[in-house]
Amino acid sequence: MAARGRPRGFDRATALERAMETFWTHGYETTSIAELTSAMEINSPSLYAAFGSKEQLFRESVALYEATEGSPVTRALTDGLTAYAAVAAVLRENSRAYTVDGRPTGCMIVLAALNVSDAGADARDHLAQWRRSGVEMMRARLDRGVQEGELPPDADTATIAAFYTAVLQGMSIQARDGARAEELERIAECALAAWDIITAMPGRQGEPPHAAGQSKSPERVEG
Repeated sequence: MAARGRPRGFDRATALERAMETFWTHGYETTSIAELTSAMEINSPSLYAAFGSKEQLFRESVALYEATEGSPVTRALTDGLTAYAAVAAVLRENSRAYTVDGRPTGCMIVLAALNVSDAGADARDHLAQWRRSGVEMMRARLDRGVQEGELPPDADTATIAAFYTAVLQGMSIQARDGARAEELERIAECALAAWDIITAMPGRQGEPPHAAGQSKSPERVEG
């Protein structure tokens, strides 16, 4: 069967942004095609013609989220003058971003596909890989801090990255549960107050300090 051409009569970018917000609000599996078409203001044949499937639409929505909502955090890890400044910017930026009026609360990468059936496993695994890449991107920035002499040479950068990512993910859940920006900011400052203690902890015995949690090259961080 010949592939149908892309439908005309609607703005694809606008429709994708609306789909992103719908998945972000309701999650992958509980979002129905009817809810998507209503939010996107298109019919289901147009959705399938333009995006292929619900899962492909979700993947494009995740990529859009990262390119827009996640870009300030990625930039903080890339441009921060020190490892501490980079991590602090990530925590403080997200304490505000998770609670913006008129936007879904929390982080789409964290919340949109945690509990799914077997039918949603590909979407769940897709977001899990994004989260792992976020940890690796933070670890890479901490490794740079070791190389530049900011952190001790035996700093356990994998565990430090995992700790601050866990704080971010917890903040995302608390935001979804109704926490205000001020509450999240206090959580962020508590985590940052532990910086000197955490970064002074040596790597696990018998393991190179930067080996734990290594995977493919980092691409992004939690948004």
